[in-house]
Amino acid sequence: MKKILPLFSYILHPIFISMYATLFYLFCKKDIFSNQEKYFVLFQILIITIVVPILFFLLLRSTGHAKSIMLPETSQRKIPLILQCFLYILLVKRSIVVVRYPELHFFFLGALFTTILALVCSLFKIKASLHMAAISGLAIFVIGLNIHTQLHNPYWPAFLILMTGIVASSRLEMNAHTPKELVIGFFIGIFPQLLFLYLWL
Repeated sequence: MKKILPLFSYILHPIFISMYATLFYLFCKKDIFSNQEKYFVLFQILIITIVVPILFFLLLRSTGHAKSIMLPETSQRKIPLILQCFLYILLVKRSIVVVRYPELHFFFLGALFTTILALVCSLFKIKASLHMAAISGLAIFVIGLNIHTQLHNPYWPAFLILMTGIVASSRLEMNAHTPKELVIGFFIGIFPQLLFLYLWL
């Protein structure tokens, strides 16, 4: 199990969480959007939240400003988090607009506030677990969407809660975080999502 746990830090890396949230959203709203629109939304999310950050990370690594995609040091997190803020602003302003995709819009708005909180932490040299922030935020979104769309499916929330625990165990196993840093990440992940949940639930 100890050999498998680190794998979850990569599968559930924060960079992929937006895509997972979008896939779940489109699954819940499958009768509302055409296949063409779904592919277009997924393509936008892929480019803005995965491709652009990876390319930017490669640039930072080539210039010596980042050593690992896990960003172990708070000093290495500032520039990527600032970029992430701009990318989320681009999404909520131009792509995932509230009129067409209200629930997903507020998820990304919550993710933007989580990123800002993580940035503030890094400015004060407080290391928060970005993995925990991302997976806990996704868990709240999935639970809220499960209630909102009346899926009445207990398996999705249970699965995400389980994954949150596994990610925490994975980060501890990799010696990437202390329990305190995991707790900080957990709270900065769930608080914005809970805050915006009241606007669409």
